[in-house]
Amino acid sequence: YQRRVRGHYFKRINLSNMSVRRVTVIGSGNWGCAIAKIVGSNTARHPDVFDKEVRMWVFEEEVNGQKLSEIINTSHENPKYLPGVRLPDNVRAVTDVVESVRGADILLWVLPHQFVKGICGKINGSVKQGAVSLSCIKGLQDSTELALISTLIEGELATECSVLMGANIANEVAREEFSEATIGCNDPVMCDVYQKLFNTSYFRTTPVQDSQTVELCGALKNIVAVAAGFVDGLGLGGNTKAAIIRIGLREMMAFCKMFCQTSRESTFFESCGVADLITTCYGGRNRKVSEAFVRTGKPLDVLETEMLGGQKLQGPLTAKEVFHVLEGKGVSSQYPLFKSVYDICFDGAAPKSLIENLGQ
Repeated sequence: YQRRVRGHYFKRINLSNMSVRRVTVIGSGNWGCAIAKIVGSNTARHPDVFDKEVRMWVFEEEVNGQKLSEIINTSHENPKYLPGVRLPDNVRAVTDVVESVRGADILLWVLPHQFVKGICGKINGSVKQGAVSLSCIKGLQDSTELALISTLIEGELATECSVLMGANIANEVAREEFSEATIGCNDPVMCDVYQKLFNTSYFRTTPVQDSQTVELCGALKNIVAVAAGFVDGLGLGGNTKAAIIRIGLREMMAFCKMFCQTSRESTFFESCGVADLITTCYGGRNRKVSEAFVRTGKPLDVLETEMLGGQKLQGPLTAKEVFHVLEGKGVSSQYPLFKSVYDICFDGAAPKSLIENLGQ
């Protein structure tokens, strides 16, 4: 049947009548592996709903003289990006991205957002007709117009794309420490399928039919986390960080309501909103690297290489993308925190200018 989403019609297999669904995870970093651990366990737990095997696309590289894909498929661990965490035996690493998606009914996107368009180009024409996507990616396309990653996936592949965002530091989820997430999905049938795919005793999801706000929260909070890192690097205390979180939340809400007329205020009080904002401003890579940027004076790309072990820093890039959108609308001055983060990361402004601009 056909389903209309954001003005487009997508052909979709009636998933409610399917015997089992095949799942592919596109990405194998620390969050990709944490997601694979969850869905691998749940596909095995729900054999009436899902095919047991979960294919995970792995960008091939060598680790201690061995191919990473071979390590994952033999030891069931990703020693580079998620060491010490065992992946389910039914998760299979696949190095050919086209092969990884062939025949899949559900594509889970978990990779840095700057690589999505290139991957779409590679697999276009190989995705099963009627397949659906779900993005766990926190970022935006670089454009003077608001361009969501889910919209990119939908446009490139003609596949409906939902999102999953929340207060989810990958290592903590992988250690099975209790956490929550928000599923942004406008289809009640798929909400039920996704909850079966993700819910565990330690990872609980809540579906909301406000997918654009959910996705925007996941991207925008990384800008606020960069500001929080600057505060830590400047040696400022809890009062200042609390102010950063409050101002950041206000700018997130204003941005969402400006560009998404259907945005619901209640969504900001789900895990994707205030909860993710808080945890990211106290932990996570964006805060950590931004603090080091202030303390060491080293460029962000150097710190990314030194501190993240191959992972990518999303906050500064998202700040750049958001700034271009705001400039295109002529409203960047109404977002002093977002603009200050951009100025510090890309225009050479001093980190202390963040506080000076917010105090005006």
